[in-house]
Amino acid sequence: MQNRESRISLAEAVQDLQRRTLASLQGDMAKLVYLASTRDYITGHYYHDGLAFRFTGPVAELALGLSHHEVFDRLTEASLQNLVTEIGLFLQTTRAEPNNVVEIWKNLQPYRMLIPGDCDRVACEFFFSNIRMALTVVRDRLAQCPRG
Repeated sequence: MQNRESRISLAEAVQDLQRRTLASLQGDMAKLVYLASTRDYITGHYYHDGLAFRFTGPVAELALGLSHHEVFDRLTEASLQNLVTEIGLFLQTTRAEPNNVVEIWKNLQPYRMLIPGDCDRVACEFFFSNIRMALTVVRDRLAQCPRG
C-alpha cells in the first residue's frame, strides 16, 4: 500500500512541478536550464522549496530528477530545426545580448552542466554535438539579422 501511495505522491509532485513552475517557462531549453539549476553540482541532489514544502524531500527530488530526464530526452531527440527554435526561444527569455550568449555557450560550453547526472554517455555526446550544431546555425542567423 505504501508503494502505491508513493507512486501517487510522485505523480502529484511531477504534475505540481509542471503546472506551477515549468508551465511558466517558454520552451524545453528554458525548462532544461531551470531543472539543471535545481541540482546541487557537488552532491547531485535536486532541491525545490515549493515541492519540498508540499511533498516529502525524497519525492520532490525524484520528481525533479524525472522531469529533468524527460525534458533532456525530448531535446536529445529533437531535430536540428527544433533545437535551433528552442535555443532561439531560450535566448528571448534571457536579458543578455543573444550574440553574447551564443558565444559564451560555444566557448565555455555551459550546456554540459544541463545533462542529468546519470546520463548515458552516448546520449550526452549526441546532445553536446547537436547543441554545437544548433548554436552554429543560431549564430549564423543572428549575424544575418542586423539589430536596429
